[in-house]
Amino acid sequence: MDVTFQFDWQAAIASIPYLLEGIPWTLLISFGGLAIGFLIGIFFGLLRISPLRLLKWPAVTYIEIFRGTPVLVQVLFIFYGLPQILGGPIDAVTAGIAAIALNAGAYISEIVRGGVQSIDRGQREAGLSLGLSRVDTFRYIIWPQALRRMIPALGNQGIVSIKDTSLFSVIGVGELVRQGQIYIATTFTALEVYFMVAMLYLVITLSLSLALRMVERRGLVGQ
Repeated sequence: MDVTFQFDWQAAIASIPYLLEGIPWTLLISFGGLAIGFLIGIFFGLLRISPLRLLKWPAVTYIEIFRGTPVLVQVLFIFYGLPQILGGPIDAVTAGIAAIALNAGAYISEIVRGGVQSIDRGQREAGLSLGLSRVDTFRYIIWPQALRRMIPALGNQGIVSIKDTSLFSVIGVGELVRQGQIYIATTFTALEVYFMVAMLYLVITLSLSLALRMVERRGLVGQ
């Protein structure tokens, strides 16, 4: 059987302006969700290391649920399921941001837990011996060191969350993949368009990786 392979570079390049319209939505959902997820991660990460079971186990439950279920299922539940509970529709972009926030928050909680617990107990004891309160010891001694150690893992989570937005085309968000699907429906150039979609995602994630490496080289990441 004779199989011919032909890649139309003109069609691929022609799709770029249309695909670029989806990048703002991809970045909005990614970074909006990550910003909220970071706050969620700090909150539940600190609860996770609490010696009080009343505080610890709700955090463990949240983390296990959102780390143990696919982000696609989570966004479908938020977009299609929650409106039945709340009695009103949820905007697709809002659902996407919420899904990234809750999913990333679960992973960031574990990053926070690991970062804080990686700091030697002697640091805490030194702060207390200097007359600092437990809160001030954490705020001025423990947290700054832990945050520097968390930066590489937080950067990796950011890259994962950016790629996760590609799943949200199923709820009609006009992000990068959705723009590609719409364009393919009128041009029938799936190979070329999905190739360009992949390249645009690669540019975004490589840019974030490069920024993270610059932070590391400047010595802002602790060992």
